[in-house]
Amino acid sequence: MATKTVAEKPNGPVAAALLAGGIGSAVLGLVTLIYELNDKSAFAKSLAWYKPAGALTGKSGLGIIAFFVAWAVLHFIFKDKETEFNRIATISFVLLVIGLLGTFPPVWHLFAGG
Repeated sequence: MATKTVAEKPNGPVAAALLAGGIGSAVLGLVTLIYELNDKSAFAKSLAWYKPAGALTGKSGLGIIAFFVAWAVLHFIFKDKETEFNRIATISFVLLVIGLLGTFPPVWHLFAGG
């Protein structure tokens, strides 16, 4: 009976997608935090890409754009490489936490002094 050998694929593309997700999350959290600290600034006003939905469109849009740009760049860099996946997963998790904290109102109040 012949055994079938499975070729190992590099984990770079998966690592690129995971890290890009963390980057997109962090961008969403940081943009949200910046918006909430001063919602009258020119930057905050520029986030209203679709008036009925307000700044939510710009905040989420920037996070999505950051994800896709990071994914494209990281995929190009990592596509044929074996990465330190545990390290990338840890970095991605930290970025995800930053993103979540940036969208959490009590955190805004810590930075706004209120």
